[in-house]
Amino acid sequence: MKFLKSLLCCSVLAALATPVSGQGSADDYRRAFNLQDRYSNKVRYSDITPRWVAGTHTFWYSTLTPDGKKFFLFDADNGTSKELSSTDSLVAPRPQPPRGPERHWMEVDDEKGGEPVTSPDGSKIAFIKNDNIYVRNVADGAERQLSYDGCPGNYYSSYIRWSPDGCKVASCRIRPAVKRYVYYVESTPMTQSQPLLHKQEYAKPGDELMFKVPCVYDVETAAAVIPSTELFDNQYEIYGPEWDADSQALTFEYNERGHKTYRVLRLDAQSGEVTTLIEESHPKYVNYVRHFRHDLSDGRHIIWMSERDNYEHLYMIDREGREKPRQITKGEWYVREVVHVDEPNKTIYFSANGMRPGEDPYFKYYYKIGFDGSGLTCLTPEKGTHRAWFSDDMEYLVDVYSMVDKAPVAEVRTSADGSLVGTVARADISLLEAEGWKAPEVFTAPGRDGVTDMWGVIYRPSNFDPSKKYPVIEYIYQGPGDQYVPKAFSPFNRYMTPITELGFVVVMVDGMGTSFRSREFENICYKNLKDAGLPDHIAWIKAAAEKYPYMDADNVGIFGCSAGGQESTTAVLFHPDFYKCAYSACGCHDNRMDKIWWNELWMGYPLDDSYEECSNIANAHLLSRPLMLVVGELDDNVDPASTMQLAAALIKNNKDFELVVIPGAHHTMGEAYGDHKRFDFFVRNLYGNNPPAWSTISE
Repeated sequence: MKFLKSLLCCSVLAALATPVSGQGSADDYRRAFNLQDRYSNKVRYSDITPRWVAGTHTFWYSTLTPDGKKFFLFDADNGTSKELSSTDSLVAPRPQPPRGPERHWMEVDDEKGGEPVTSPDGSKIAFIKNDNIYVRNVADGAERQLSYDGCPGNYYSSYIRWSPDGCKVASCRIRPAVKRYVYYVESTPMTQSQPLLHKQEYAKPGDELMFKVPCVYDVETAAAVIPSTELFDNQYEIYGPEWDADSQALTFEYNERGHKTYRVLRLDAQSGEVTTLIEESHPKYVNYVRHFRHDLSDGRHIIWMSERDNYEHLYMIDREGREKPRQITKGEWYVREVVHVDEPNKTIYFSANGMRPGEDPYFKYYYKIGFDGSGLTCLTPEKGTHRAWFSDDMEYLVDVYSMVDKAPVAEVRTSADGSLVGTVARADISLLEAEGWKAPEVFTAPGRDGVTDMWGVIYRPSNFDPSKKYPVIEYIYQGPGDQYVPKAFSPFNRYMTPITELGFVVVMVDGMGTSFRSREFENICYKNLKDAGLPDHIAWIKAAAEKYPYMDADNVGIFGCSAGGQESTTAVLFHPDFYKCAYSACGCHDNRMDKIWWNELWMGYPLDDSYEECSNIANAHLLSRPLMLVVGELDDNVDPASTMQLAAALIKNNKDFELVVIPGAHHTMGEAYGDHKRFDFFVRNLYGNNPPAWSTISE
């Protein structure tokens, strides 16, 4: 009996140690690595990107046909197209000036590099010398100093603005701040054998920022107008100023540190009085990233975009305050982008989502509406998510629409009422389907509150067998400020499609804390990034598994990069009962270590205990599940020290984990090497199988 028990035990262990088909076998790996090549160039008459010929109603485009890539010209006036042998005659060559070194996107503009600025009549030039404003006569070269209070610690911006009448100049006086830098060691540079040290400007939450004061100088008398800073004294940023058309005042925008207040301000060029034209305020934050302002040529009105009624909408603002703000768009839906403001016809063209009940609320459509809120018209009526390109005169638009499970269609419509002019192309996916491609499924289920629907997608293997049980892997990017689950058609998703071939069902869902549903929906994230929408994700995955028993909701892994790297680690720290393992790449594991603009918007300023509470580093002692940390040694987006500090905290707490550093890599999911490491990680930890030796797999 003991012999039989021992034999049975050995047999079970051997079975667990040997991968079988659909559970990370060598064949599964080969199929996963070859999938992108199999699916490439298998969709015909797709990828339509129209290029309107300037000043005409014709556009050209290219697309893949059975005979290869072809070029076509479409005439919107008569709805016909013809093949082109070349596009050379349609694209005027533009000489490209030599490009100098560009600032890194994390580097703040000191406003010292602006060129001298010529007056409207061409008679004078304004410039900065010795940190002060000077004016030079073009005729005789005589110079005159206008300001005398500029110095290295409080200098004038070189971005000087002349008043339209040429009588005054405006510039911001700037008090600079000491800058923070992040240092990177490039261990294996291609140019030399020794490592290289890189230095990058990198402001972090709580750092001191520059302070700006818009100032006005009379060109003839040098009289200065220096305003009180009372209405803009706690600066995150000042945008502008820009002169009003009548030269009597300047308009600038003030983004308060901590982002609870955002103002559009008017500076009287004679008196120096500063008054508020528009103020947005909220106890959590004003999402200034969603910014749109259009000053009408009447000099009195502003079209403004705001979430003040819980949804992003357009408002007509009277600069003089004679009229109350008038809401142009209204409803439980979301304006996404203003495409064009047609002042002569008092019409706004814009995109929006959530206006059509019963559909995916994230589908984007294009509309137009009158300044008075009348005449709302959908210009892209077919179901799906849309992208539109308008002709120069806004008479026509090319509309390309699709869904994750519906191939793209390109059409031409009129901007008058959205009526169809003609079909440009309908994508043909028959070759793709012949390769075994299966569309992902859109799935909806209530989130944590049991009421609000969450929208996500489910990806299955090409050899999917509903009689089997599949572990679930969630791909997460739940950072606030956007929506991330795919909505448009794509034959191949870099992160979700290949790993299904190893025997997994892969999912992604937008939970509370993401954008474009309502301000309230997004505000869940405030001072609470550790929430990461995970309660909604868990409810959604459980609902999917209840509908589809082949999804094993008791065996779920998670992975992500950047914010997703932070959130995937957060998942196994705070929800280890549900998430069994995590692969986390380039995560901002402590929001005090990451870039200022992202983290102060969502986590607030000044820094408080919420930063500590949301820190994966501070909560490293909670780890009880397998974790693989991945980082590029030259990550110039999220400070790689964030990952290393998490590793140090895990070591301090005697936690077992894996750390993968990619030499020479920047902000990355792990590149090709990381893909393979990620595949192995989930095969080991969700199937309990030993992955095949790398040498046995030909990628």
